[in-house]
Amino acid sequence: MNYLGDALNRRNFLQKTGYGIIGATVLGGVLPAWGMDILSKKSPDKAIHPGSDKPIELNPLDDATEVKDGRIFTPIRPDSRIGYAIVGLGTLTLNEVLPAFGACKYSKPVALVSGHFEKAKKVADQYGIPHSNIYNYEYYDKIRDNPDIDAVYVALPNSMHAEYTIRAANAGKHVLCEKPMAATSEEAKTMVDACKKVGKKLMIGYRIQHEPNNRQMMEWVRNKEYGEVKIIESINGQHIGDASQWRLKRSMGGGALGDVGIYCLNTIRFLLGEEPESVLASMYSTPGDPRFTEVEETVLFQLLFPSGVMANCCGSFGIHQCRRYRCYADQGGWFGMDPAFPYRGLKMEVSQARDKMEWKSNPSMGEKNQFALEMDHFSKCIMEDTEPYTTGEEGLQDMRIMDAIIESAKTGKAIKLPSTGEKDAFRGTQPQDES
Repeated sequence: MNYLGDALNRRNFLQKTGYGIIGATVLGGVLPAWGMDILSKKSPDKAIHPGSDKPIELNPLDDATEVKDGRIFTPIRPDSRIGYAIVGLGTLTLNEVLPAFGACKYSKPVALVSGHFEKAKKVADQYGIPHSNIYNYEYYDKIRDNPDIDAVYVALPNSMHAEYTIRAANAGKHVLCEKPMAATSEEAKTMVDACKKVGKKLMIGYRIQHEPNNRQMMEWVRNKEYGEVKIIESINGQHIGDASQWRLKRSMGGGALGDVGIYCLNTIRFLLGEEPESVLASMYSTPGDPRFTEVEETVLFQLLFPSGVMANCCGSFGIHQCRRYRCYADQGGWFGMDPAFPYRGLKMEVSQARDKMEWKSNPSMGEKNQFALEMDHFSKCIMEDTEPYTTGEEGLQDMRIMDAIIESAKTGKAIKLPSTGEKDAFRGTQPQDES
């Protein structure tokens, strides 16, 4: 059933018969956003009450020589947490985003935006969200009237990111948007400008930059733990199935580069803190494969950085799952992650030359919910009025580099990129380690 169409037809009928909004309520209609009773609600105090975020102190169970488990999980009061409206109820939202709120200290789900009302009602019931806080896309802008909503999490196909980010900002809400942040760099720029114009924060969901093991890799690179890193290689591939899915449609912002190749690009930029000065790329699709009539199957690209680091990267929709990277240094060691990019199960790997032998190990920083980490970081930025670490400008930079990758693949030539001349040029406040 297309309830959006039904809803609009009911509205026309009610307007013609004189019932209006009151009549729609009496007749059990779903207009204009499911729940106008929210207008009288008062906005809760979103400040962290002094001391409420401090862990309860308990005596340690293990000897001091053992690895510490971390501090006691210490969420703040529910009425002080940042309330999120989740836009889109696809696989990512249902399997990852909504469950992650259970591991959040500063964030909570308060509203849903979906094109399927019955599905949204079921999800709302599962997470204790009132039906009055369910919105459809037509009346999405009504979130402005809901003080429970501080921010939105945009988890839609890439081609829809710009519209629903800009509409959220204009409705007075901060935005956490999935990557890639848009279908084009032009759209990405409009998102950045729109949020700045109304004074709302925009963060792009680069969860890898918040994940503890990947952050350890970044520290090793920058602190020269194994000497100067000279070469980085990275691959993110999967054997994609259903040929009708949006990731295989150009109009929806699909393609291997934006969906999986961006992990290699953004993670390497994060590890180094540098911006590439040139790119060289090629693309390929298997002739006759119905999955790749509109988008590329595989993209290979090489990045050259000002420090001399060279990175070889691959993103593919046509191979068995492989999601890793390695950093090769000049003083007897290489290190990396395998796997590096999945939602869980990440593993560090290190190889060292020592005592005329090669020593391989798999150290670990432990595992944390990556979506909870990024949402809580954004929530604290809202509470403390600081810039998120992965800003809209960070996402825009990736889009511009991907433009150059596409141009290089088309022309067969290396493409020069503008110089920034500074480390972490597009990043904001560093995430806090609360382990």
